[in-house]
Amino acid sequence: MKVLVTGTEGYLGSLLAPMLLRRGDDVLGVDTGFYKSGWLYNPAAPTPRTLAKDVRKLEKADVTGFDAIVHMAELSNDPTGELAPEMTYEINHKGSVRLAQLAKDAGVRRFIYMSSCSVYGVGGDTDVTEESPVNPQTAYAVCKTLVEKDVQPMASDNFSPVFFRNATAFGASPRQRFDLVVNNLCGLAWTTKTIGMSSDGTPWRPLVHGLDIGRAILCALDAPAEAIHNQILNIGDSKQNYRIREVAEIIGKVFEGCEVSFGTVGADNRSYRVSFAKLERVMPEFRCEWNVERGVRQFRALFERISLTDDIFEHPGYTRLKQLEYLIKTGQIDQDFYWRNGF
Repeated sequence: MKVLVTGTEGYLGSLLAPMLLRRGDDVLGVDTGFYKSGWLYNPAAPTPRTLAKDVRKLEKADVTGFDAIVHMAELSNDPTGELAPEMTYEINHKGSVRLAQLAKDAGVRRFIYMSSCSVYGVGGDTDVTEESPVNPQTAYAVCKTLVEKDVQPMASDNFSPVFFRNATAFGASPRQRFDLVVNNLCGLAWTTKTIGMSSDGTPWRPLVHGLDIGRAILCALDAPAEAIHNQILNIGDSKQNYRIREVAEIIGKVFEGCEVSFGTVGADNRSYRVSFAKLERVMPEFRCEWNVERGVRQFRALFERISLTDDIFEHPGYTRLKQLEYLIKTGQIDQDFYWRNGF
C-alpha cells in the first residue's frame, strides 16, 4: 500500500512510519520540522523519505497516487492551542479540511484523521461513547470537532474517511514528548524523585500507548472499507481509564524512592471516562497491548539506558509549547507559523 503520513517527525509519526515500512508499505512522510531538535534516542528503525513542507502548502500533485493518507500534522495539545488560537484554527481546522479535500480530488481512497478524546471535555464518571455530546474546552479540542463535522460530508464511494478519537497518548518515542501526563510524571520521577501534584488527582483520563495507536492505524488501513467508512472511533481500551492519582501512584512504585503528593481540586476541570466498545466491534482484530504500568517500566529502562538528565528533560524540543515559543522568540517562524527564509 502507498501511504502518505503527515507528521512523520512527530511523537506518533516517528513510531508509525517504521511500523508501516517494516510490513512493506511504500511510505512518504510530510513534516514542517518544528520538532527536529526533540530526538531522544536512536531506535535503529527504518525511516521514510520525508517531504519538508507545511501541510498548508501541499498541492494536489503532492498527494496524487496514494492509496491512503494518515493525517497527524497539527499543532499538538491544549497549551499550544491556547498560545495562538487563531493559528490553531488556521492549521488544525482549515488546513486539515483542505488536505482532506485535496485527497478526495486526487483520488486517495482512505483518509485517517487523528482526532482526540479531549473533545469530550467534562464527561463525569459515566463512560462517554462516540454518540455522546462533545464538550470541547480548548481551541485544540474545538478544532478536532470542526474537522470531523466538515470532513464527514465529503465521504463517498471513492473517498472513505475515518476519525480516530485517540485517548491521551503515552510511552517512549524517538521524538519524545514530555508534555503528556504519563511521560511528564515519569520524567519528574526520574529527575527529581518527586511528583508533587497541585490537584487532588481525581480527574479521569483514558490512556493509550503510542505504539497501540500505530497498531490501530495499521488495522484501519487493512480493514474492509465498509467496516470503518466515515466512522468516528474512540481509540484505546476501556480497562485503561485511570484517575490521575492512580497514574502517579503507579509511577511512584516503579520509580523507587519517588515521593508522591497531592493537593486540592485543581483549576483544570476536564475529566472523562471513555468507552471503546465500538472499536472492539468495528475492528475486532485490534486490542491494546500496553497498559500504564508497562509503559512506565519502559520509561524507567529507557532513562537508565540514556542517562536522562534535568537538562535533557527540560529541553524545549520535548515540550510542544516551549519549542514553539522558542521558535517565535528567535524569529525562526513568523506570526503565521511559517519558517522564515534565513537570517
